[in-house]
Amino acid sequence: MPYLLLVDDEEALRSVVAERLTDQGYQVVQAASGEAALQALEGFAFDVIVSDLRLPGVDGRQVIDAALTRYPGIVAIVVTGYGTVKDAVDLIKLGAADFIAKPFQFDELMHVLTSALEQRRLKSENAYLHQQLDERFGLGSMVGKSAPMRALFQLIETVAPTTATILITGETGTGKEMVARAIHQTSPRHRGRFVAINVSAIPETLLDAELFGHVKGAFTGAVAMRQGRLEQADGGTLFLDEVGTMPVALQMKMLRVLQEREFERIGDTRTIKVDVRIVAATNADLMKMVREGTFREDLYYRLNVIAVHLTPLRERPEDIPLLVQRFLEKLGSERRGGSFLSAEAPRAQAEDPPITVAQEAMRRLMAFPWPGNVRQLENAIERALALLGGRTQIEAADLPPDVQATAEVITPMLDLPAEGIDLPAVVAQIEKDLIDRALVRTGNNKGAAARGASLRVSRYQPRS
Repeated sequence: MPYLLLVDDEEALRSVVAERLTDQGYQVVQAASGEAALQALEGFAFDVIVSDLRLPGVDGRQVIDAALTRYPGIVAIVVTGYGTVKDAVDLIKLGAADFIAKPFQFDELMHVLTSALEQRRLKSENAYLHQQLDERFGLGSMVGKSAPMRALFQLIETVAPTTATILITGETGTGKEMVARAIHQTSPRHRGRFVAINVSAIPETLLDAELFGHVKGAFTGAVAMRQGRLEQADGGTLFLDEVGTMPVALQMKMLRVLQEREFERIGDTRTIKVDVRIVAATNADLMKMVREGTFREDLYYRLNVIAVHLTPLRERPEDIPLLVQRFLEKLGSERRGGSFLSAEAPRAQAEDPPITVAQEAMRRLMAFPWPGNVRQLENAIERALALLGGRTQIEAADLPPDVQATAEVITPMLDLPAEGIDLPAVVAQIEKDLIDRALVRTGNNKGAAARGASLRVSRYQPRS
């Protein structure tokens, strides 16, 4: 069942067209303005968008451009009046499927829609715009268009030229090391080394030597002098991942590094000066650990000069299409290189058509909560690519079972005027729409519609 976004500021025309499209089996969301349409596009992967060109504020051209940029697989139909046909033709050159001139007959619109959907089904060759991902929605290897990601990019560009210590917080899989690398690459230290160490992955007995190095004979097994990660990062950036797991004894030594930029190797009395920027990361609540006495308060404040918090993926689903395309490009090149193939499998050729994602699959990707965040999403795309075989489009069935089971969520677009709304009437209209859709789905079989829809309407009780 295709999901369709209908954009027109003429309420009477929009309502009639939406009702008839619903009768034809479309799931229709209405937007009375360009701003409302952009909001709807950020949160849902529609199959079709039908938009008038002449809109107040954000016009139809901007709406169509945003839709095609975010979802190259979307079918975009332009509704144009006298004097805007040239604009409609220009949008077709950019990727819109067709245009229809006002006034139009509904049968004409249905013919255009049917033809465009069939053309997409047969060709399925639309590619995401890599250049726009880099220039408009990304910083280095990171991509995102959501408000939290735009704020993150701005913060990185602001703090990267400084020498301030940075503490990155966020859930597992949100990309803390990627942010640290972006800070390094956009800083004056980018010619130096970026040295990363996962504090939690190294036994406590070895972490001291790993960070600060040692001289020959400092302990059993120290058969030669060895530089630590701090020396290796001299002139560059040292990234301390999972810094909350650092033993208390080492926290004092790290505090001295932050204060004096100096240390001694294990077994040595010579003080070594370093010019290194420290970027630390953790998914733990360091302030809570300070209160519990497991993390030094002075070290916490030394690390937390600039705080960077990464928003979990479930709170910014509008970034998922951009991330999916980035992973398709990254993993697709590995696939062509043969890392996804068995010895017997035919090797993909460089001129193979691009891999795309069906809108149904994209809807499920955007609705899934992603407890493992960006890392889990990348693993899901890698799995889907491995299951493709000779196909060029990822379907919902290629996704992990828990993602497949996710319901396609669509949020109704409701305008809230200053004078308020008649809530019982709105609820009644939503109930009517759901019943109508159930009847369409079951061929007007009322019994089947009642059983299949399982509509449960609860009456709203206003808060006192």
